[in-house]
Amino acid sequence: MKLVIAPDSFKEVAPAEAVAEAVARGWAAVWPDTELVLVPMADGGEGTLEALAGGGRGELVELEVTGPMGAPVQACFGLLDGGGTAVIEAAQANGLHLVPEARRDPSRATTRGVGELIRAALDRGARRLIIGVGGSATNDGGAGMARALGVTLCGAEGRELPDGGGALGELYRVDCAGLDTRLAQTELWVACDVDNPLCGPSGASLVYGPQKGADPAMAARLDRALARFAAVVERDTGIVLRDLPGAGAAGGLAAGLVAFCGARLTPGVELVAREAGLEGHVRDADLVITGEGSLDGQSLRGKVPVGVARIAARHGVPVIALAGRIAGSLDGLYAEGVTAAFALAEGPMTREESMRDTLALAERKAAMIARLWRAAGVSTFFGVIECPKRDGDIQPTQRRRPE
Repeated sequence: MKLVIAPDSFKEVAPAEAVAEAVARGWAAVWPDTELVLVPMADGGEGTLEALAGGGRGELVELEVTGPMGAPVQACFGLLDGGGTAVIEAAQANGLHLVPEARRDPSRATTRGVGELIRAALDRGARRLIIGVGGSATNDGGAGMARALGVTLCGAEGRELPDGGGALGELYRVDCAGLDTRLAQTELWVACDVDNPLCGPSGASLVYGPQKGADPAMAARLDRALARFAAVVERDTGIVLRDLPGAGAAGGLAAGLVAFCGARLTPGVELVAREAGLEGHVRDADLVITGEGSLDGQSLRGKVPVGVARIAARHGVPVIALAGRIAGSLDGLYAEGVTAAFALAEGPMTREESMRDTLALAERKAAMIARLWRAAGVSTFFGVIECPKRDGDIQPTQRRRPE
């Protein structure tokens, strides 16, 4: 029996690695001779750095950068391949978790710190950058990031605009003359956790602005400001952003990375899976367990469980998804290859209790699934009971992480 455990983090509760470890403990307690392969996942948001560069797989570089509301914050990025590849988790510099709820204001929040991380990675010699953009407090189209890399954004009077997405409504000219020339020799991939366009009803401001502190009036103003930003960028650079799928990720940071850094956008879960070698581990697995904090309609828009299920479906491997919370119909997830989904809660409990006990609940749920899965693998015929083994399963193997 080979089990691949590939969960996302449970946001604000437990990192993906801890969730994977808990599931492994629960399963091994019931079926100890299972080959366990742990592949912590991410969708481009929280946990991307840990998934790709954590656990000693890369060198972590820590520095001080500009936070989302302008105050300095400590952030880090990872170096792989001897320093040639850098992994940047944008939320280290512009994450929503860095701003107390009462101070959240996407009209003023800036991505300047993300540009500072990029510049630091270039200074260290990286010429291949992987940037996860989810979990942001910002809605500035990547304007702050672009400024940190030498771009000038001016109003009608020629003065540089202040930071924040709200100011983009006054944007008149984009000047890339000072843009860091090293970017032209850099391969840059953006791991998007959503596929929303930059503007409009499905755009960054109207869909995600309220999560970042915008009321309906502010969200509408920010949407108009990003539309202005897209129009000026198209006029001054020839790059079309407005309806580009994924450009709305992280309040339009993905759009700015395309416009000013030549980035290529890709679904975050696919990029992380490719870099982590997930498909190679799933190919000969008997079962995959994945999960995230909440399974709902948004899980279909580039989230980890669906991305993992699509990979497993190519090889006919069943997938079980665990979640702290399940809401609405799961028919869409089943259609994408999820075999079954289970909430962690075992009875009436508050949200706070569920969050506090997430890892213990994940461990117990994994043990229950292991019991059921093992029972389902026992076939009886003419009174003969057989527990089938995989070819070559002579010496059981347990691995904490893929090599």
